[in-house]
Parts: sequence; C-alpha cells; structure tokens
Amino acid sequence: MDAETQFVLSSFSFLFWGALVMWMCAGFTMLEAGSVRTKNASVVCLKNIGLYAIAGLTFYLVGYHIMFAGIEDAGFLGYGSTELEKALLAGDTSQGPVTAHGHSSMSHWFFQMVFVGSTASIVSGTLAERVRLWSFFLFVVVLTAFVYPVVGAWTWGGGWLGRMGFQDFAGSTVVHATGGWAALAGALVVGARTGKFRADGTIKITPPSNVPAVTLGVFVIWLGFLGFNGGSQAALSGAIDAVRTSNVIVNTNFAASAGVLVAVTFSRWIFGRIYLLAVLNGAIGGLVAITAGPAIVDHHWAIVIGGIGGGVTMIGMKVLMLLKIDDEVGAISAHMGAGVWGTIAACIAAGADLFVQMVGIVTVGVFTFGVSLAAWKVIDWTIGARIAPDVEVMGQDVAELGIEAFPEFVPAMED
Repeated sequence: MDAETQFVLSSFSFLFWGALVMWMCAGFTMLEAGSVRTKNASVVCLKNIGLYAIAGLTFYLVGYHIMFAGIEDAGFLGYGSTELEKALLAGDTSQGPVTAHGHSSMSHWFFQMVFVGSTASIVSGTLAERVRLWSFFLFVVVLTAFVYPVVGAWTWGGGWLGRMGFQDFAGSTVVHATGGWAALAGALVVGARTGKFRADGTIKITPPSNVPAVTLGVFVIWLGFLGFNGGSQAALSGAIDAVRTSNVIVNTNFAASAGVLVAVTFSRWIFGRIYLLAVLNGAIGGLVAITAGPAIVDHHWAIVIGGIGGGVTMIGMKVLMLLKIDDEVGAISAHMGAGVWGTIAACIAAGADLFVQMVGIVTVGVFTFGVSLAAWKVIDWTIGARIAPDVEVMGQDVAELGIEAFPEFVPAMED
C-alpha cells in the first residue's frame, strides 16, 4: 500500500471511529435522563451537551498540549494542521500527504478529544439530581483541561508510566477509572440525594423514570465502544491493522455480552431480584474491563474478563449502597471498579506486567481522586456544589431552566 493511501485510510479511521465515540455522549445522556426522575431530565440533557462542548474547547486550548507535548509539537493554546498539511491545503502537493504519524494531525486531535467527553459524562451520571449546573460545568473545565490530560501525558503521551510499560490500550484506567475516581470525589462532597439513605439504615428505591431510554442508552454506549476500542488501533494501513481491529471489536462485543449474562445470572443473589440497572451496567462493566487489552488473540479470555467485569460492577454497586454513597446510575462501579479490574486483567492474555499495572492504577487513582476532591471542595466553599433543598424538591428543570421535560404529564397552570 502506498503512503498516500495509508495516510487517507488512517485519517479516515480516526474520524470515523471518533464519530462513534462522540455518539457515546448521546448514550450517556439517554441513560442518565432515563434514570433520573422526570423533574430533572431537562437539566441532564443540558449538562451532557454542555460538558461535550466544554471538553471540545478546553482540550483544544490547553489539554491536548499537556497530554502530547512530550512526543510532538502539540502547540500551546491551540493546535492545528502541520506546516506540510497547510502547504497541501494551499495547493502544494510536491511533498505528498505524508506526516510523521501517517495521518492528518486534526484527525488525531478529534479522536483524542471525544475520549475526554466520555470521561466527563461519567461524573455527570453519578451526581445527577443534586449537583448545581454551573458548579458541575466548572469542575468539567478542571477535569478536561488538567486532570485527564495529565493522566494521558503520563501514559499515552510518552510520560513516565508509558515508559515503564504501563498497558492501557483504550483507557480502562486512563479514561474510565479517571472518570470514576472524579465521580467518587464529587459524590463525597455533594452528598446523597435527600432521603436516599434513611435513618434506620434502609435505602429508598428510586427506579428509572424511563426504562426504555436507559436501555437504548446502553446500546448506544455499546456501539460507541466499538469505535472507542477499534479506533485505538490508531492506524488502518495494512492487513495487520485490519486483523487487529477486527479482533478488538469482536473481543469488545464478547466482553459486553458476558457482562450482561453474569449480571442476569447473579443479580438476584446480590440484590434480591433480577435488577435491570445492574444488568445494563453489567454490559458497561464488561466493555470497560476489556478496554485495557482488547487486541488479544485468544478470544475466550475476552469472555472471562468481561464476565468478571460485570460481576465487579454489581458488587461495587452493592458496596456503595452499604457505604451510603449515592451513585445515581452506578457509574463509579462500572467505570472505576471495572476499569481497575480491566487494567489488571491485561496481564492475563495481553502481556502486561502486574507490578507496572498496579503502579499505574494507584498513581492515577491517588492523583485523580486527590485533585478532584480538592476541586470539588473549593467549588463547594465558593459557589456551592449542591442545589438548595427546595430546588431538589421542586426539581432542577423548573427551578433552573423553567421547563418540564414531559409537560404533558404536568397539570396545566391556570392563567
């Protein structure tokens, strides 16, 4: 294959897979909006489109430079086409469309940016129904402009963890555990929804308001993960890339399927019933778990890793309930819990070193949780992290937006 064809295919690969990863933000929106009570669904929609917009700009202005300054000229306060690419756009084709990486610079930027949006979506789901809108947006700025890029610089950006041999193919730790640790810090500062954990130790059940939306959201996330993991092959320049990408996608699908079946089978033992939210999170847990090492050739290991990921997610959900930590959608368990497991599981068949993997898990966890906890506390001390009690009763839709997500179910007000 000639260099120009490789350049075109690899660039298109980043853009195509990146578009699927962006679609995950729609899945997270549906999952979260269907999980909350209808009085908060509109704010959920605003939070999710807002966080994606923030991620797109902060990662362009600051984050990408922090993350990749160690291996390329990422440029500070903005990033753009290389000088060669600018010459090509101006009509100078004398040197051919070949760069050091074999793809267009902005296709790589786009693919990396959509990962950032997924990380922020994890935090949104955990803190739904009680975090202030602007406080959440402010934290997203910190997460996408600094926390995530630093973790990425240590690993994928040529930093010290990457040089140690830390293996995280598509982000079990870099993306998902990072989002989970940030969400856990926020949950501790913001606190549980009023009445969620009663004084007698019982838990108030808050079932999803729209089960079909939650289920469809998980399917959309599942689809997005195919781009998430498949695109992380980072090239489409020959038969080897095609085979590896195929294996990655199939293993990703195997892991999610196994996570669902484990959750269906064992959720009754853990929760006393077949718990639909746990089953749906079982799929996500399986997807997150395989993400650290999905290119394995022995496909049966993907089934094992994904199945355990579903089990870890369910156990994590139960443990958080016992600890009285309110996670609206089970995101901490599915992303941080299964992400930690997946990073360790890369040692099974993907060739990772256990000591190095543990160093990465602990370091990323301590850094992300510590910085996130400090950021949430500063936000809480200054502008406040939690909505007022009357807003929580009324619902954020009316109090903050003056709109109902489902107005046909609300009695019409008299003039």
